[in-house]
Amino acid sequence: MSKIISQNDYDSKQITDSIRYFFERFHLSAVLKASNAKKSKGVTPLQIVSYAFALVFRNKSMYMDMVLGNSELSFAKDTYYRFMNSISINWIRFTTLLAANICKESIAPATSEDRVNALIIDDSTYSRSCSKKVEMLAKIYDHAKNMYLYGFRMLTLGWTDGNTFLPVNHILLSSSSKCQVTGCNPIDYRSNGYKRRKLAIMKGTDAMIELIKEAKKAMIPADYVLFDSWFASPKTLIAVQKLGYEVIAMIKRSEKMTFNYEGQKRSLKEIYKTNRKRRGRSKYLLSVVVDVEKDGAVIPAKVVYVRNRSNRKDYLCLISTNVNIDEEEIIRIYSKRWQIEVFFKMCKSYLKLAKECKSLSYDAMTAHVAIVFTRYMMLAVENRESEDSRTLGELFAYFMDEVADVTFIYAFNIIMEIFSNMMIEEFDLDEEKISLMIDKFVSALTPSMQRHLQAA
Repeated sequence: MSKIISQNDYDSKQITDSIRYFFERFHLSAVLKASNAKKSKGVTPLQIVSYAFALVFRNKSMYMDMVLGNSELSFAKDTYYRFMNSISINWIRFTTLLAANICKESIAPATSEDRVNALIIDDSTYSRSCSKKVEMLAKIYDHAKNMYLYGFRMLTLGWTDGNTFLPVNHILLSSSSKCQVTGCNPIDYRSNGYKRRKLAIMKGTDAMIELIKEAKKAMIPADYVLFDSWFASPKTLIAVQKLGYEVIAMIKRSEKMTFNYEGQKRSLKEIYKTNRKRRGRSKYLLSVVVDVEKDGAVIPAKVVYVRNRSNRKDYLCLISTNVNIDEEEIIRIYSKRWQIEVFFKMCKSYLKLAKECKSLSYDAMTAHVAIVFTRYMMLAVENRESEDSRTLGELFAYFMDEVADVTFIYAFNIIMEIFSNMMIEEFDLDEEKISLMIDKFVSALTPSMQRHLQAA
């Protein structure tokens, strides 16, 4: 009987073996504790995070679990809501420390020391268009849809070695209105909730620096920081280099942005016009070294003019604060930035980013994004270490099927436990005889049902 009925049902009714292994391997309990998610009484933070983590793989919502009277829940909905709305938990630190653990224990041992690691910064829309009373809600412009909507700009810092992408941390950027920091209900200015609200009303470039500082504090290995033209300016280039990272970014050809070139301040367009371009099918048209100056600080940088694939008569500009690498290497490293776009698509299409959380609380939305990031990290690790060529989307479907199997096994376990207790009470049978009866019963089941039970 012990081979069929699990004697330890800890979390088996919540998450699969793969998810539980991920939590134990990368020490999520310790990471939660370091992020100030501590137990005062009752269930542990890890149990609540495990439940919220597995919801998307079970294709259920917490509301439907409550309506259907799910017996798997070991806590009430108020416990779940209090945890998600907590102002004491530092969710930026949580995902940063988790990403650092994955880099250290899973990726670094299997990666060459010569491989270039990079941090990637970008933002994406976090839409709450049907909401009016969401805390710190702002009107933002969606460049993909060319329209204004209500929501947030989800500023995200990620890490990549060129093969695996890991989300490191994030902040939901709101408007710069200072009256929104505390909202209708003032909170303790010493709390993590107050600090993330202050971060949310900063300029995107300033908030970016704070996220990079958190990654540096966690000792996430990176040589470069990559971002697109929305964040590229002399100020950000100098600020990031002061933190100890080189920058490779796409930069706008604005007339207002000038660089010191041959003793004169010139825009990128003027520099392009005064130089001879490379002929043939070269990967780049022109490469020049300029001085970037802002507030008295001056650093050298290499500007690479690349032909625009969508319009061969046009060109794009890449800038690198490392002038010692060649132009093709700059183009190759910058191409890694595309991985964060794939990450945004995966989170919105499969992991229910913004769709799963309907809370009005800014803290709950931040916690929801952190849990979505954690789901992606598990899929990224599984994708890296598995021997097959499944995409992240296929892995997501695989985990949903596996959780369905666990639900079936848990239901079977309950039936067998009730049956065993009845046999002992009514007929005074010993465990050996009951085990033989269950084995005979299982052998009479269909082959597919037997395979499910053997997997347990």
